[in-house]
Amino acid sequence: MPLALLALAVGAFGIGTTEFVIMGLLPDVAADFQVSIPTAGFLVTGYALGVVLGAPLMTFLGTRVTRKRMLMILMGLFIVGNVVSALAPVFGVMLAGRVIASLAHGAFFGIGSVVAADLVAPEKKAGAIAMMFTGLTVANVVGVPLGTFVGQNFGWRVTFFVVAGLGVLGLLGVAKLVPEQPRPQGVRIRHELAAFRNVQVLLAMAMTVLGFGGVFAAITYITPMMTETAGYATSSVTWLLVLFGLGMVGGNLLGGRFADRRLMPMLYAALGALAVVLALFTLTAHNKIAAAVTIVLIGGLGFATVPPLQKRVLDHAAGAPTLASAVNIGAFNLGNALSAWLGGIVIAAGLGYTAPNWVGAVLAGSALVLAVLSGTIERRTVTRGRVVSAQRTEAATGAGHGESVPTASAPISR
Repeated sequence: MPLALLALAVGAFGIGTTEFVIMGLLPDVAADFQVSIPTAGFLVTGYALGVVLGAPLMTFLGTRVTRKRMLMILMGLFIVGNVVSALAPVFGVMLAGRVIASLAHGAFFGIGSVVAADLVAPEKKAGAIAMMFTGLTVANVVGVPLGTFVGQNFGWRVTFFVVAGLGVLGLLGVAKLVPEQPRPQGVRIRHELAAFRNVQVLLAMAMTVLGFGGVFAAITYITPMMTETAGYATSSVTWLLVLFGLGMVGGNLLGGRFADRRLMPMLYAALGALAVVLALFTLTAHNKIAAAVTIVLIGGLGFATVPPLQKRVLDHAAGAPTLASAVNIGAFNLGNALSAWLGGIVIAAGLGYTAPNWVGAVLAGSALVLAVLSGTIERRTVTRGRVVSAQRTEAATGAGHGESVPTASAPISR
């Protein structure tokens, strides 16, 4: 794998840390700003919606500069957003800082996915994408737990200053290691939008929204769920997040490995198992050991879907991959926003801290239904293509033997 993938992974590490670290700090931030836990959950929802909006916007702006230059600009925006969050005097400013940082997220992973895929041979594209996303998953093993520990012991504002420092490292990594590439030429909005007329692209994005949304339904409220239901101490949330991160790393690498071999079966298995595990989490959340095991499984199964879904979008939007790739990253975060909002609703309704797990199970199950539909459509398309190819071959063979070839106005004669 090219060394440039390391630079992309470093940037992904910083972005992954700021995206997920808020889960462990949600009660602290809520107490500091004197808002409820569901209200503090808008820091997750706001970030996610910022990714959804920022992905296409920043990607279009990126067509005016080289991809390397755009990746550096995005990391600069990320740094600014985290500094604003760290200095926020009121909840509204904190939310604004989260949104500013989120604007870089979708475009960075979208453009980064295209750069990563272009650096390797076609049969290694999913593996290269998975390598970049390893930075995001490792963030959940190292960055998020460390950020949670720092926030709980030294204040959550210190955590966001540290995250801004990670952004600086990401910026330097991109500047040093990512090769210069020509600025995209001939990119037109109409051309980029044409990819969204492909039903398989839309289905893949819908699977992204629902599948990963299932993960976030549970993980957004992991701190109150584990402390109030499972009986863990607040300090234990740090190593629980490490377990979640380890699951993500393993699932991401496994998804990347099998996406280059048997993509759709991988999706069926991961989404089906994820729906079952999330449903069981409503029960296992009452036992410390069972809850810890379930958290690992949720991280692994959830991120096993990331490389195959990203590759599927790139494959079916081959003519205009940059925008489609970025929007699919936005789709991940649209799922995050949807599930965080729905999870907050069921908690506010008095259904308890385990209720979001049912929301996640339904979302993941819905993603599985779409995956089966997508696979069915693809098989039928391939079958029709083979039939048409066989008919053309037969017609050409008949013509070569002196037989008349059927046309729109002449019947077959033998």
